[in-house]
Amino acid sequence: MGARRRRTGHDWKLLAASCTALLERLPELVDEHMRQLAEHSPVYGEFLPYDQQWREAEEAMRIGIETISAPRDSPRRDLRYAEDAGRRRAQQGLPLELLVHAYRSAGYLVWDALLEAATGKEPERLTVLMRSATMVWSAVDAQAAAATEAYLATEMELRRRTDERLQALLDALLEGQEAPGLAARAAAGLDLPERGPYAVVVLRSERREPLRRPVEGAGLRFVWRMRADCEVGVVALGAGQGLDGVARALDGRCSGPGGISPVVAGLAELGRARRLAELALRTCPPDASAVVRLDQRMPTALVVSQPELASRLVSDVFGSLLELEPPDRAVLLETLDAWLSCEGSAGRAAGRLYCHRNTVFNRLRRLEQLTSRSLARPRDLIEMTLALDAYRLAGATGVG
Repeated sequence: MGARRRRTGHDWKLLAASCTALLERLPELVDEHMRQLAEHSPVYGEFLPYDQQWREAEEAMRIGIETISAPRDSPRRDLRYAEDAGRRRAQQGLPLELLVHAYRSAGYLVWDALLEAATGKEPERLTVLMRSATMVWSAVDAQAAAATEAYLATEMELRRRTDERLQALLDALLEGQEAPGLAARAAAGLDLPERGPYAVVVLRSERREPLRRPVEGAGLRFVWRMRADCEVGVVALGAGQGLDGVARALDGRCSGPGGISPVVAGLAELGRARRLAELALRTCPPDASAVVRLDQRMPTALVVSQPELASRLVSDVFGSLLELEPPDRAVLLETLDAWLSCEGSAGRAAGRLYCHRNTVFNRLRRLEQLTSRSLARPRDLIEMTLALDAYRLAGATGVG
């Protein structure tokens, strides 16, 4: 544009005359432009009918030629048209590099035609044209830049809308909605098989720590969805992959706690899988950091799925125990928890608790007296184990 401002009135008249003469040859130039584009790439002929491309190319070249000789304060119609063209081409799916090539190709074609028309005529016209070269190519560059910027902005908006549609489809599946073709549309949009083994992961996200997402590979593919209080991952399992692979992929890369659902047979069952993954998450105590599998936490899941019965179980089993001072209660429950974790070994539990094994025996006997239950009786042991889970998951303190 700077060269355009330095142009004299006489230069402008000569350049305007050259552009006016060139406009008379415009159909011929457009034909050549279309031929060159087809020769460069067959893609140009695939995204729009030839007649429509020809008309749009004719309008773009005419506006561009008129811009070269327009008064310096004229509105930049060429840039507005380039922006519109960039938006259209993004919507039509033409690759950006081909859009930019089309502008460059048209610029060379117009410039060569101007030179050809000036050659052999009065030398002054050729001199004026050469002085205008910077301005001409600045105009072409500005047009290509305007088209590119509009293309990229449109592409980003289209991608955002596509992502929103896909997220809505995924949300509908995770909510268990049933609609004809829902799973098929989600499969096509997400590039996932409609049928096949899937699992769902639910991660609690109150901590708002950055998650190190599992990398894809090893027969697994993760699709993540952030929600207000958790992050949900849909896991497509490859051939021969199971929940062990999912747990390994998550280990150390996600800040827990979290829950993993059992395997389901397709996208249409993601709603059920999400509910089961949430149930697995509910089996994690407040201070947990692990991502757990529901199929390995079934007894605890039964407890948390019935909160009223769980509360009654705690009262019935630990009634007298709950009347103790908090430190005394915490020691006994911590001992029970350690003994259960050590598979009933008092020696190993003593090592974990940093006490003598006889101390463990004494605490367990006192626990049996307070609960009127025997750890040697299977039914009593089950009740005490489930009651301990229910007590811990209620957010009680002092239990390890």
